[in-house]
Amino acid sequence: MRIDILSVVPQLLESPLNHSIIKRAKEKGLVEIFIHDIREYGKGNYRQVDDYNYGGDAGMVLMIEPVYNLMNDLKKEREYDEIIYMSPDGELLNQQVSNTLSCLDNIMILCGHYKGIDHRIREHLITREISIGDYVLSGGEIAAAVVCDSIVRLLPGAISDETSALSDSFQDNLLSPPVYTRPAEFNGWRVPEVLLSGNPKLISQWQEEKALERTRLLRPNLLENSGK
Repeated sequence: MRIDILSVVPQLLESPLNHSIIKRAKEKGLVEIFIHDIREYGKGNYRQVDDYNYGGDAGMVLMIEPVYNLMNDLKKEREYDEIIYMSPDGELLNQQVSNTLSCLDNIMILCGHYKGIDHRIREHLITREISIGDYVLSGGEIAAAVVCDSIVRLLPGAISDETSALSDSFQDNLLSPPVYTRPAEFNGWRVPEVLLSGNPKLISQWQEEKALERTRLLRPNLLENSGK
């Protein structure tokens, strides 16, 4: 998989995309992530990439020309399965979206900044808009890092125990069951006996029951269309 990220502040992406699971996935050759500075396509001594918006409202808008030129250069080298814009009014990122994106080969992600981007970019260049929540950030970089993390961890080989990702919350519209580790007792608080039984069938049954119980209690909306 290859992910190209377009940003006016690429430094914001350096740390989250170079540690932990993403770092290991890159070292294994499972994913390539390239961060492109939109300012390299800006004009003038200051490499301008933003301007005042028509209509007179406050806030600067990311201009279409540098974004178009950068995207066009990248598209000359390969075809992209999705060109994503991180936007608070896009579709909400969930596990199903991440699952779908993890099956693609080439993804481009545009990070907005300032007041937003020239709407013609969204109309003519973007194929999908994604939000990580109903709130506004200073830019799309943190949101793009979230998307990358949610995708890369699903790539075969990214996690040493691949079955771990399959038992994560939201994979089956359920929250994950409680998890415990040693010691079996601490301050009088004990790990459930069934988890110490060594009986895979009983453990699996307990996990399913607890996952359903927690989902009904904490996120009942997940069960509305699941038939559970």
